[in-house]
Formats: sequence, structure tokens, C-alpha cells
Amino acid sequence: MKKIHWGILSTGKIAGSFTEDIRYVPDAEVVAVGSRNQHTAEAFGQKHNIPKRHPSYQALANDPDVDVIYIATPHAFHAENSIICMNANKAVLCEKAFCINAGEAEKMILSARENNVFLMEALVTRHFPVIHQVLDWIKDGLIGEVRIVQANRCAREEFTLESRVVNPELGGGSLLDLGIYVIGFSSMIFGQPPQKATGFGFIGDYGSDEQGASILEYDNGALAILTFALRTATVNDAYIYGTDGYIKIPDLFAVPVVATLHINGQKEVEFEKPIRGNGLHYQVQEVHRCLREGLLESPRLPLEESLQIMETMDKIRSSWDLKYPNDENNLF
Repeated sequence: MKKIHWGILSTGKIAGSFTEDIRYVPDAEVVAVGSRNQHTAEAFGQKHNIPKRHPSYQALANDPDVDVIYIATPHAFHAENSIICMNANKAVLCEKAFCINAGEAEKMILSARENNVFLMEALVTRHFPVIHQVLDWIKDGLIGEVRIVQANRCAREEFTLESRVVNPELGGGSLLDLGIYVIGFSSMIFGQPPQKATGFGFIGDYGSDEQGASILEYDNGALAILTFALRTATVNDAYIYGTDGYIKIPDLFAVPVVATLHINGQKEVEFEKPIRGNGLHYQVQEVHRCLREGLLESPRLPLEESLQIMETMDKIRSSWDLKYPNDENNLF
């Protein structure tokens, strides 16, 4: 089978983890990296044995040997960088969160459709075998009608303003970095956008949100109760409660290796699937499947759903009066 050639846009931590995990996909090959200067491109390329090392993102986008590009820059640049690549007729896997707001998401989707190229958000949780099993349990009606989803995605770290994670100029904060996991999880389970979205968030000393909680209401009163934080230690598990039972995905639910099915009055059923590396290769496999089948978006994470998730996050932070630099002319 002919290999699919990848380019890596940016040289940060997640770009390194992604590049390492591609080795688990036999028909994938990283052939190029693009950075903001030649020095960092050379250093990353040497570390990961990447032959072509470009001093700009545009040069990477124009590389004729590249089939698909992974966008690993901060949130604030996702839309701009993705559109550069799609305008060069490259398929794109863009790291989560998809972008800064729904307005930018619309522009990215429009570019993908105008250029007739593949685009997918890199929301990795969706592609794990454990998640596929969980969705099968729900589809088969084993827990009845889903009524409540509870999920936490929190971390406990110390940051400085130089850190992308808390820098509001780069879209830093708990919502886009960690809230995307729980909001995306709820979207996947219910298969639709919420009717109402509300919540509370704490804005820290750096001007970004350090933690937040949200309640989403779906059809027929179904609820999602979600928390996300950058400086709070929690158990990062998820529960899906139905009328006839429930499903538990233990810590760390966002990178799941096991799930348990609890049906009222029956013995629990456990499904376990260990992962290799960081588990990022599952989304690479999904991109390859779509490209080989001629699909321009993934059925597991359609572009319309990525847009709806961004709309939900816009609604949640609107009550916090939390704005990003790129919000101008795009927000709400």
C-alpha cells in the first residue's frame, strides 16, 4: 500500500508526541516539518528523523511531497494555519480545540469545501477502541435512554505567563485546552448540540480561565454536568447514566483503556484495550481511512459537529465575559 506522507506544522510538545506516535501506523510517513524559522525546523527534523525541514508554514504547505498536514500551533493560529494549508490543496488534521470561536470554524469549513480537501479536528478521544465499544453499548440500548453524562478533565500544574496554556493572547485557559474534552464527549454521546448551555468560570491572574463548570441541557431534559480546570486535581473519569444502567470510563477517560458496563440487576461487563504510545495514532488511522475512501470529513467527527462544539463553548464563556483577541467580528 502506498504510504501517505505527513507534514508537521509547528515544533512544540504535542507536535513531538504526534510525530512519535505516527510510527505505529505502517502506511504513514512523516516527510516534512515546518516552523517559523530554519533553526527550530532543523532541530525538530533531526530529533525525529524528518528529511525535509522548512523555515515557514507556507513553505511546508507548498511542499509537493506532502499529502496531509498536522496543525500543532496554539489555538489562536489554528484557523489561519489550516486555511494556508487547505489553500495549497493539502488535507488537514487540526489539533483541538478546532479554533478560537464558531466564526473561525465556519471559515475553516468553508475553505475545506471550496478547496475540496479533507479537514478534521484532532479530538483524539473519539477514535479509541474503548470509545467505539461504549458507543456500541449505547446504540444497542443496553443502558436504555441516556439521561445524564458526567465528565471531568482537570490538571494540577503551575504556569507562568510565557506558557501557552494560560496566555489569553494564544487562546490559553481551561475551556479550550481541557473543556473541549468533556464538551466533545457529551456531544458524541448525545449526538446533537445542547438546547441550553450555561456555566461558571474563574478568570485567574493571567486573564485566562483557570477552571470552569458547565451544565448542558439536551432534548427531553437530558443533562451533561462537566468540569475542567488547570490548577485543580480531580479524578478524570466519565459516567454515562441511562434508564437501565450506566457506563463508567475511569481516569483518564480522555485517553481510555477500559470501560465498564453496569446493567441493572446484572453482573458488570468490562472492556479493556491497552494503547501504544500516547494513543495519537488512532486519529492518524482515521484520517488514512477517510483519505483512501475519498471522504472529505470523518463520520466519527463531522465538520458540522466541530462547529457546534465551538458554538457551545462560545455560549459557555459568554456568561463569563471571556474574550480572546481573535473574537473581533467573529463572536456570537
